[in-house]
Amino acid sequence: MVTVVTKLVHYLHLSRRTGQYTMNHDHSKKTPDGASFDRSGSQDSLDELSMDDYWKELENIHETRGNNHEEQVALVVKEPDEGELEEEWLKEAGLSNLFGESSGDSLESVVFLSTLTRTQKAAVEKRVETVTQTMRKRNKQHQIPDVRDIFRLQNDSKGKVCDGSEPSTVRTSENKNETQDGTKGSKFSLGTDEQKRPLEDMPCSDTDINLEISFAEQAANLKDASVGKMCKGGGGDTLLPNFRLPKDKTGTTKIGDLAPQDMKKVYSLALIELTALYDIFGTEFKQQKAVKIKTKDSGLFGVPLSVLLEQDQKKVPGTKIPLIFQKLIAQIEEATLETEGLLRIPGVATRVKSLCQELEAKFYEGTFNWENVKQHDAASLLKLFIRELPQPLLTVEYLKAFQDVQNLPARKQQLQALNLLVLLLPEANRDTLKVLLEFLQRVIDHRDKNKMTLKNVAMVMAPNLFTFHGFGSKTIEQREFVMAAGTANVMRLMIQYQKLLWTIPKFIINQVRKQNTESQKKEKKDKAMKKLLKKMAYDREKHEKQEKTPNDADVPQGVIRVQAPHLSKVSMAIQLTEELKAGDIVARFLSQKSGNVQTLKKEEVFLYEIGGNIGERCLDDDTYMKDLYQLNPNAEWVIKSKQS
Repeated sequence: MVTVVTKLVHYLHLSRRTGQYTMNHDHSKKTPDGASFDRSGSQDSLDELSMDDYWKELENIHETRGNNHEEQVALVVKEPDEGELEEEWLKEAGLSNLFGESSGDSLESVVFLSTLTRTQKAAVEKRVETVTQTMRKRNKQHQIPDVRDIFRLQNDSKGKVCDGSEPSTVRTSENKNETQDGTKGSKFSLGTDEQKRPLEDMPCSDTDINLEISFAEQAANLKDASVGKMCKGGGGDTLLPNFRLPKDKTGTTKIGDLAPQDMKKVYSLALIELTALYDIFGTEFKQQKAVKIKTKDSGLFGVPLSVLLEQDQKKVPGTKIPLIFQKLIAQIEEATLETEGLLRIPGVATRVKSLCQELEAKFYEGTFNWENVKQHDAASLLKLFIRELPQPLLTVEYLKAFQDVQNLPARKQQLQALNLLVLLLPEANRDTLKVLLEFLQRVIDHRDKNKMTLKNVAMVMAPNLFTFHGFGSKTIEQREFVMAAGTANVMRLMIQYQKLLWTIPKFIINQVRKQNTESQKKEKKDKAMKKLLKKMAYDREKHEKQEKTPNDADVPQGVIRVQAPHLSKVSMAIQLTEELKAGDIVARFLSQKSGNVQTLKKEEVFLYEIGGNIGERCLDDDTYMKDLYQLNPNAEWVIKSKQS
């Protein structure tokens, strides 16, 4: 048996050639107040014997690259100038008008800032302060606002925007059922009063993931209370906690359920929330930027995901996953997932290289003979595809943040960070990652036969997602061993908890609802100032008279009208009850048979919440409609197919 020291030396020699991408980690930094937290100990949970598969995979990767004599263009990561990182962060968060030439019009950000939690505000303030100090040093000519002025302006406006809450906090609920414009109010909360209450009063099951309260606020409360009872990480598959999401009566929102305009808001809020979470534990959050390089504009391997999808959509309109990626997974599964050592045992390197070249020439022509592809070769090609992407599947911007998940002190916080990171990935990367993780879970489901446990699969796949050919190692090599265990641990969490990671936290959805509500109020005031109300009121009155006959005049209180334009029964008044769910309404419509309309299956159509304080949201079948109606009484309800 190779000793740990020998293995480490072997790996350090390998790392010089393989280019382990570690994004300037400094593991010498310790978490502030770290004594009050139990570390999850990713390196402790994965002992040296269990790392065998990791080192073997690195060796296989090196051998594959050694047989590829083509020059690979290095992807250069640009080191940001002072304040540049914070400027870019504010732009990504949709707050670019807090600095620069447009800084005088910071009222545009008042609505957004009014929805932020205490820790989210702190994260924004910190970045704005850095940018303003940097710009003063550069002697910019335009006015540089003081960060205190920005948030004072936002707080002074709360009588109009946030209903007068205290400057350092965010309101937990709307005025019960009233708004200033006379529309029916909604009852949703941002959770600050809940966030500030004593930790012992919070629903704090070790296995429950609380999606109603900001993750960063939960972490701050734990830290403030000096509580050290955090979940410790375990080494084996059975030692990972069985995390679950407590049932939300207003429905669980998955990625893909929201309209694009609301997903943009989700992205900004997720970025701020993740930064706030990392700030609390003293983990540096840096979005890396790659210098643009020339990449292939056709082919299969080494082609950007966006280019691949563009050429694939010409053949299969609407496809969201590269066709070659789908085919390689199908080829592996076509044999059997019970093959021992699947994913771990590599294909023959020379044969894999030959297959790669043949695929490039024949795949799109449809002349490639898949019968010649052995299962282990297909698995090697799948991993090669991931490694050869011009930019990492987890993206240049967020790869380091994914790696740094291991530095958070508890499994629950690691999972929360991964949830936010998945929300931040570009759609193509996120969709491809989802298909990959689902495939890996299917492999693990056959572990009794193939001997590939969660730990084994994570060890094999981690180097393929976190080792990147375009980057050189910039860290002290002695830290690479810890890095290896950490990335394997992150890989393990992504596979184990993938269903949770594609959920949009309720506190973020509530913040989106708050933004939409306040934006609508502001929009109405702007229209009034432009003296368009008279004509609009006339048009609206005429429209409402047409609408009132079926909707308001004929629909009593406690009843909603559901539209289903593509079904035989196009409209139905539904009496709300405590137990009525979205799935019940869909089933009721589908039971109305008609020969004039194409028969649709239950899994093909969904009930949508449209308008009010949300753009559009696809409801899961277990959504309790009365609870959701109270949250968004001005919504319309439509049954339709989900966009693929």
